Amino acid sequence: MGIFSFLSKEADEEDEDELLEEEQTHQPVQPVRSETAPTGQLFEGMRLDAMTKDGIPILTGRITQLTEDTLTMGRLPGDLSFKVVPINSSVSLNGYDKKLIPISLSAVVSESTRTVFSLKDLKVESHSENRDTFRLPYTAPVSLYRKEDDHYKNPEECQLVNISTGGCCVESEYIHMEDEVLRIRVKLDEYAPLNFLGQIVRCVEHSPGKFWYGVLFAQLTEQETASLSKTLYNLQMGVKQTHMRTMDKGHW
Repeated sequence: MGIFSFLSKEADEEDEDELLEEEQTHQPVQPVRSETAPTGQLFEGMRLDAMTKDGIPILTGRITQLTEDTLTMGRLPGDLSFKVVPINSSVSLNGYDKKLIPISLSAVVSESTRTVFSLKDLKVESHSENRDTFRLPYTAPVSLYRKEDDHYKNPEECQLVNISTGGCCVESEYIHMEDEVLRIRVKLDEYAPLNFLGQIVRCVEHSPGKFWYGVLFAQLTEQETASLSKTLYNLQMGVKQTHMRTMDKGHW
């Protein structure tokens, strides 16, 4: 069975992780070229986000060629040049298929120019998690609030690093402690701001005076999870949407 036709497997939820990442195992890869790929498949034209192994965003492009163990990415319409990455660098790739099933890959850079990004040694990263904790690298404004500030009066401005329906990673100049519970307001592109209740599960000093906090969201309802999953998919695929219902009840 082709590896890109694999189905996302359900797994028990983890309460804590390191910046919302789980241990990964690798499987061999088979290509899929179809523009109308079924659930779980890569396809030409698919959008992928490339990151370092530490989760730092590198570039975003779309698949232009697939072979047995390689792929080539080109620029998205309207985008300027790619960032040039050293040859033989190890990277991670994330994308959603047309059924909102996440696909994660590891690969090695074989060619990197301002217009072309080619990869070899593709391996599927099979996480012990489901789509609820698939992380989308995304830079956006985030405001943190103390738990007791239920009227959102005293914001702590910071930046989003990545987000999933399970939680997010934010960069901040402020100091927080593990297990601290905060309120989070995230503004994703043209969507209405989203409000979450979350708990810090990991703190690291990413650079001098800059801290990365892994935040675990309070358990979302099925409706909230489905809505946020669709939003992340639209963002990853470059779909613009200006209206999104903000929930007054629950965790949002």
